[in-house]
Amino acid sequence: MGKGTKFLKDNNFPMTKFMFGAYLTYGPAEWVGFRLAVNRGTLEGDDAIIKGKGGLEEARKYRNSNFRSRITEAMLLAEIYPTVFFEYEPSDIFQKIRPYGIVGVGVFKFNPEGTDPLTGQWVYLQPLRTEGQGMSQYPDRPMYKLTEMNIPMGFGAKYFISEKVNLSVEILHRQTFTDYIDDVSTTYIDPALFYQYMPPQQAQLAQRMANKSGNFGATSPYKPGAKRGTPENKDAYYSVNIKLGIRLGGNNDDSIIRCPIRF
Repeated sequence: MGKGTKFLKDNNFPMTKFMFGAYLTYGPAEWVGFRLAVNRGTLEGDDAIIKGKGGLEEARKYRNSNFRSRITEAMLLAEIYPTVFFEYEPSDIFQKIRPYGIVGVGVFKFNPEGTDPLTGQWVYLQPLRTEGQGMSQYPDRPMYKLTEMNIPMGFGAKYFISEKVNLSVEILHRQTFTDYIDDVSTTYIDPALFYQYMPPQQAQLAQRMANKSGNFGATSPYKPGAKRGTPENKDAYYSVNIKLGIRLGGNNDDSIIRCPIRF
């Protein structure tokens, strides 16, 4: 995996999960549609599955962090079908394939968890302030919100099985405005600070969750101020969607509403 990057190169494929949802699309014309979608799924990643090859990926593997975050999202999207302008009869859709582009705006809710190296149990990370969020020593690190906006964009292809039924396959990428979907963004902090802001038991948990690199049996090389994440790169996620749509209303109605069975 090497240096942390975006999109497919930085994907933990063994961590891939299913996402399910529903959508409605209104089509005022054959070349454009407006989609309202609601989806539910889980994002997950684990440094332990990285295959060390002696390169930049070794630092991430030794960091030994992991997370999961259940995602609930709602999006308003525009679908653009450019090939419609080159079709002889756009209203004839039977057994036709149409590629399309997607762009829109969305809102999503997340809540990152990590496994406690002592108990193996999943614990919520945001209240633990693992990077000093909300502490006076770090005025530039406020407590991050668990509801944020995203910008979905992607492309796909739709096959019209009949006048009423269609099947689509698409890749939908979401660029977000947060760097804390995995609770990792900036630098390690002095673990003594946890005891200033939390009860002892919670502070001990925060200390374990903030720096797991010592779990390999050696003293952690990551001291306060060492790099833990890359705040310049905001988090992003994507999905490969298979959508089944059913057209409601008469075939001659220019207003099209499609109701999915599965996302």
